[in-house]
Amino acid sequence: MIPMSMEAARVNAGYTQEQAGELFGVHQQTVAKWEIDNSKMPYNMIQKIPEVYKVPAKRIFFGNKNEFIRYLHEGKFSDDSDE
Repeated sequence: MIPMSMEAARVNAGYTQEQAGELFGVHQQTVAKWEIDNSKMPYNMIQKIPEVYKVPAKRIFFGNKNEFIRYLHEGKFSDDSDE
């Protein structure tokens, strides 16, 4: 399974950062920060990902966005479809 970034999950769900913030109950700037580095995203917010973005939390890459891009470029994710 190839994970997706928080930004990709939001865009795929059809939300702006402001709309996502309203659904998570946080400010738009918090959503923007999570899209850059969600490694310290609170667990209660992680639990809301499936409800808000309609994607399992296990599909989301948790960490720094630059690290995610580097991993994709280097092919470090497996392409298994074991959801």
